[in-house]
Amino acid sequence: MTRFTRRGLLAATVGAVGAMAGCAGGSSESESAGETETATPTPAPGQPLSTPVAGDPEADVTVAVYEDYACPHCATYSESVYPQVREDYLTDGAIRYEFHDFPIPVDEDASWQAASAARAVQDNVGDGAFFTYSERLFANQNQLGPDTYADLTEGIDIDGETVRAAATGELYRPTVSGDREAGIDRGVQGTPAVYVNNERVEWSEVSYEPVRAAIEAARSDG
Repeated sequence: MTRFTRRGLLAATVGAVGAMAGCAGGSSESESAGETETATPTPAPGQPLSTPVAGDPEADVTVAVYEDYACPHCATYSESVYPQVREDYLTDGAIRYEFHDFPIPVDEDASWQAASAARAVQDNVGDGAFFTYSERLFANQNQLGPDTYADLTEGIDIDGETVRAAATGELYRPTVSGDREAGIDRGVQGTPAVYVNNERVEWSEVSYEPVRAAIEAARSDG
C-alpha cells in the first residue's frame, strides 16, 4: 500500500481547492534536496530516455501531459480523460501525444519509484507497452509498491523482477528528474498539466471537454 506523506497530502489538497485542478508542486530538486538524504542509485545506462509518444509522431498537433503516478487527480485524468483522447485522436493518428514525468512528489517513494518502473518498461519493451503499464499504475494507485510494480507486468514482455528492481532502486531517476526539471522550466506547477501545441489547457476540474476543445482549436488553426 502506498504511504502518502503529510506534505504530499497537503499538496493534493491545495491543488484540489486552487484555481487549477490537480496536485500542486513545482520546486526544483535542488531547492528541496535538504528535506531528505537518500543514497544515490546507480542509474540504468542509455539515459535520458526519449519522451514516450503515442499517436502520430509527425502530427501537426502535439498534446503533452505532465503527471505524477501518486497524484489522485492524475488517476482521474488517466481513467476518465485519456481513454477519450485515445479513442477520438490516437486511434487514427490525429495527434502526437506525449507523456512527461512530473513527480511533485505527492508521495516520496511511490511518485519516483512508479515513474522508474514505467520507464523500465519503456526502455525494455517500447512506448506502446509504456502507455499500457502507465494506465495500470494509475488504476492501482492505492496499492503502489514493489509487489505491484512487478505484478502489473503481466502480459507485457518484461520480467516483473526487472521492473521491481528498477523501481526500488530508482534506476531511471536521471530521466524522470530531467523530465521534471524541463516541466518546471516550461511553467508546470502541478499535475495533471496538459499542453496543446505549447498552450496550457485551463480547467477548474479534470475533465475531457477542455482538452477536446483545445485539440480542436489547434487542428483548426493548422
